[in-house]
Amino acid sequence: MMNKRILPVVISAATLLSLAGCSGQGNYTREGVSMAKERMSFLKSATEWELARQAFLAGDLEKALRKVDTSLEINDTVVKSHVLKGRILIEMGDLGNALHSLQTATALNPEEPDAHYYLGIVFERINEPDSAREHFEMACDFDDYNPVYAVAAAEMMLDLDRIEEAKMYLNSIPMSENNAGIRQTLGHIALIEQDPELAVDYFLQARLLAPDDEGIAENLIHAQIQAGDWRDAEKSISHLLKKPGNETREDLKVLHAKALMNTGRAVEARSIYQSIVSQDEGRSDVESWIGLANSSMMIGDLRTVRKAATRVVSLAPESHEGYMLYAMYHRENEDHRSALKSILSAIDKNPSDPVLYALCGVIQRDLGMPNKALMSITHASELDPTNAQYARMRTEFTRGATFASSPSTTE
Repeated sequence: MMNKRILPVVISAATLLSLAGCSGQGNYTREGVSMAKERMSFLKSATEWELARQAFLAGDLEKALRKVDTSLEINDTVVKSHVLKGRILIEMGDLGNALHSLQTATALNPEEPDAHYYLGIVFERINEPDSAREHFEMACDFDDYNPVYAVAAAEMMLDLDRIEEAKMYLNSIPMSENNAGIRQTLGHIALIEQDPELAVDYFLQARLLAPDDEGIAENLIHAQIQAGDWRDAEKSISHLLKKPGNETREDLKVLHAKALMNTGRAVEARSIYQSIVSQDEGRSDVESWIGLANSSMMIGDLRTVRKAATRVVSLAPESHEGYMLYAMYHRENEDHRSALKSILSAIDKNPSDPVLYALCGVIQRDLGMPNKALMSITHASELDPTNAQYARMRTEFTRGATFASSPSTTE
């Protein structure tokens, strides 16, 4: 028979165990609720961040700022939220607060490349290029397979006139040889260093890596023109003009006409210029009128040369171009006196252009003024001492001069 005195003790122990069990479950439940709330807060924060990002991409900056602020109120430890707020504030022109947001992001995660990249943009905007370079380089250090960071760092080096450093830096990036943006930037550096042939090579490499990038295609065209490679430039321009949307681009048409002129295809060039100046927007295009005059001169269409010269003088009376065209027109018509008057007017408008003095010398020689002709070509050579053609003309004109030692100012 069970001892009745033991029973309360047993019941009490069971009760204590039951109570202990209830206490542990309560702690567990509270921890679970806390974790659930935390997860919910992250979800709400992420939702607001996504809404902010979409508004930012749509250009609704006010809404984007409200949403990202809401996201940060829910959870202010998310790095990408501070980065997004910094980007929004940059676009709004609030660079001080953008700087604060992005510095908060780097404090939370010193290795976040985007935070450093946009800090670089802020420092660039406030004219602190060395700080900008430092942050662009840090962004690249943390993600050296993003060419945007590397190119931005190199561009800051160029602004700081550290060209050799920029070249070495770009060539040290792992994807340097296989990235169009980096090859394109190296092409720009080659142009800065006045090496258009090397620039052409870089832009060709970039075009192979990004064949649909029209910016690279245009860079290549300008490099080919600077290198004097007019035939390849003409092919590049023709290819670009065939792309949808480019067939109406007047700037490309003018470049095409110049390339045609320099490859001896003046008739085709004149057709392009005539097409441009016949349209309402082209009637006041001085460059196209000049091109029309030059192409017409090449094929002996003097009537069009005169018309174009008149138009240029009317549109740009302070420019030397129209008077130079008149001089060329009168000379072709063998009206040398009128040609001399026109070229002297051109020189009066632009006394530092050696081409004008060279043409003046030719006209003076036509008029039987060898001493003055020699003085003019001598001055052209002094203005452009590297021009071999002027040197040859000077030698030739010297033979016709009528003085013994130095040129005279009178004939």
